[in-house]
Amino acid sequence: MAFSVAMAGKGGTGKTTLAGLLVKYLVKNQKIPVLAVDADSNANLNEVLGVEVDETLGEAREDMKKGQVPSGMTKDIFMEMKLEQAVVESDGYDLVVMGQPEGAGCYCAANTLLTNFLDRMQSNYPYIVMDNEAGMEHISRLTTKNVDVLLVVSDTSRRGIQAAIRINKLAGELKIGIKHSYAIINQVKEAPSEAMLSVLKEGGLELVGTVPADPMVYEYDLNGRPTVEMPEESASVKAAFEIFSKVVA
Repeated sequence: MAFSVAMAGKGGTGKTTLAGLLVKYLVKNQKIPVLAVDADSNANLNEVLGVEVDETLGEAREDMKKGQVPSGMTKDIFMEMKLEQAVVESDGYDLVVMGQPEGAGCYCAANTLLTNFLDRMQSNYPYIVMDNEAGMEHISRLTTKNVDVLLVVSDTSRRGIQAAIRINKLAGELKIGIKHSYAIINQVKEAPSEAMLSVLKEGGLELVGTVPADPMVYEYDLNGRPTVEMPEESASVKAAFEIFSKVVA
C-alpha cells in the first residue's frame, strides 16, 4: 500500500511550496515513483514543480457531464481516456490536478469513475503527496483512503496556529483515516515561543519542525522559477528535508 502524506494549511502559509519540496525530497532519496495530487481548487502545485498542466480531472468530469462523449464511445471509455490524458509525467513523479470541485447537478456517475481511477492509480505508486484545501473537503470526497501523515502548515502567528489546530480537528472529523498528524511552522524568523508551543500542545497537534523565512523562496517565486529548483543548501530546503526525514517511512 502507498505511503501517503497530505498537506493542509490556510492560504499563504506555504503549504504548496512544502508539498513540492516533499516531492523533491522523495525523488532525491529514490522513493519513487511518486504520485503528486493537487487537490486545491486554486491549483498551483504544477508551478512549484515546474510542469505544464493541460487538463484537470475536474475538466474531464465536466466534459462527461455535458455529454461531450464521441459517438460510438461509452462514457466509461471516454472518461478513462480523459483521465489518462490528465496525468502529467515527469522525472520520478507523476502529477494529477483535481481542478475545480463539482458544480450544480448530479456527478454520481462521473465521480464514481473518477474515484475508481484514482484508486487504481494509487496502487501503482509507493508514495503519494496530496496538496489540499484548508478544510480537506475536496480530497475527502474523492480519495478517502488512509492517510499516513497529515502535515498542517502554519505561519508564526497565534491566529495561524489556532487555524492549524482547527484544520487538524476538521480533518479528523472527516474520517479519512489519518494515522499521524503534525504541525510545521513555516517562514519563522526565531524559535517558537513557549506560548506558541503551549497552544499547539493544548490543541493536540505535535510540532515536527520549523522552516525559516528564506529570501530565496520569494526570489524564485518573483522570477517565475519553480521553487523545487532551489539548491539543497538553501535554508528552507535543508529545514524541510530534515522534517521530511522524520515523518516519511
